[in-house]
Amino acid sequence: MNNLQQETIRRPFSDPLELFPRALNWMYSAWLRLTYPFASIGSNVSFRFTSKVSRQRCTRISLGNSVSIGEHALLNVATDDPRGEPNGEPTIVIEDNCIVAFGSILSARNRIHLERDVNVAQQVLIMDHNHAYEDIGIPILQQGITKGGRIRIGEGSWIGHGAAIVCSRGDLKIGRHCVIAANSVVSTSIPDYSVVFGVPATIIRQYDPETQAWHMGQRRRGNGTNRETAHTLGSLDRDATVLGRS
Repeated sequence: MNNLQQETIRRPFSDPLELFPRALNWMYSAWLRLTYPFASIGSNVSFRFTSKVSRQRCTRISLGNSVSIGEHALLNVATDDPRGEPNGEPTIVIEDNCIVAFGSILSARNRIHLERDVNVAQQVLIMDHNHAYEDIGIPILQQGITKGGRIRIGEGSWIGHGAAIVCSRGDLKIGRHCVIAANSVVSTSIPDYSVVFGVPATIIRQYDPETQAWHMGQRRRGNGTNRETAHTLGSLDRDATVLGRS
């Protein structure tokens, strides 16, 4: 290939205007770090300048190192009490190396805890409460929110595009190294090393530490032997098509 051909196929340079939003992101991140009274904030935390965090309520938010909050993402503390419930603990906890991508919402009244290395893809909803609606004589808008529960997402998990994780009561725990497929709705706890899909979300694959292999369906114990729950997908390739992109 001669030099003329190399020049022809050379990749175009980046748009210089991209420097402006990068500068805004850096300034916004620095501003939040210096002026917002977070419960705690680690190093190398990045906020896109279009993300939303309330300065009045950020005392209830704890961020680890190298956390990234994407464009139009929202960290919402759903209470006016700046002291914390029930014993002054942060309401939103995001550990090291977590990503909250474009348009995703974390809305916590009690506790949402992301362990380290959790990847939350675009347009995800994680909410530990709900809107009250039972009184038919009062508009739902005026009924406020429920007492809710607590959500914990295990280390290294991936929450796919458009998924919803909602806890109306009690504790909802997603185990470590789990995959929540795109557009799934999770309202119950999920064990470690599971892939879930659907509305409501059900386990379609699970890792067996004893055999060190992934198996279709949910791994169960009974009478000293392992049984696998059958599911409607007919091949290992089929479940890969339902996993969203991060």
